[in-house]
Amino acid sequence: MSNTQKDEPTGARARTTRLTDPRALRAYAHPTRMRLVGLLRTEGPFTATRAADLIGESVASCSYHLRMLAKYGLVEVAPGGQGREKPWRATARFTQWPNYSEDPAVAEASRALETAVAERYFELMTRAIEERHDLPREWQEAEHIGDQVLYLTAEELADLAEKLDGLLRPYEDRQGDPAARPQGVRLVQIIRAAFPLPQRLAGNEETSTPPDSAGGPR
Repeated sequence: MSNTQKDEPTGARARTTRLTDPRALRAYAHPTRMRLVGLLRTEGPFTATRAADLIGESVASCSYHLRMLAKYGLVEVAPGGQGREKPWRATARFTQWPNYSEDPAVAEASRALETAVAERYFELMTRAIEERHDLPREWQEAEHIGDQVLYLTAEELADLAEKLDGLLRPYEDRQGDPAARPQGVRLVQIIRAAFPLPQRLAGNEETSTPPDSAGGPR
């Protein structure tokens, strides 16, 4: 399974940027840099000054983080800048990194990045729950958070990930093409996670011990 952040840029020239250099993985794990890439994918292109307004940090800080992201191919200078105020844009819709690597440095950096991403997802979900009451009723009812525990082989899990990706692909072009968006759309965050649960030995049989499902399929 590939790790993919599900937000995409306006005017991106590629669908995916894949990180394999441990230095790039560690650089991207910085919370501010993840926020900047995410915003460039939904609000960009924009300058460091605009970035500072969006995330509440200094222009100097945003400029530094944007340069670091550019160093590893996650953002680039966009055309149309004037003077020293150069706009930046994301280079791809999604970011991927290896789930498995025989290189210990890559494996460790990937785990650190994935932990940072999970923390960011938790932050977004918590904020959405806290602010749900501000949404119109139809959007409150449309929101859903749930889970399901299934017995799957590794091959079936990988196949399921591909099928879910296929379900979402038809909606991707709406980000870069406002004319393709039907009336009443909003920007929606879709978070996916699937992983094998811990196992224990019971007698001579290896059995899984899943926790109770928190919410079930919805």
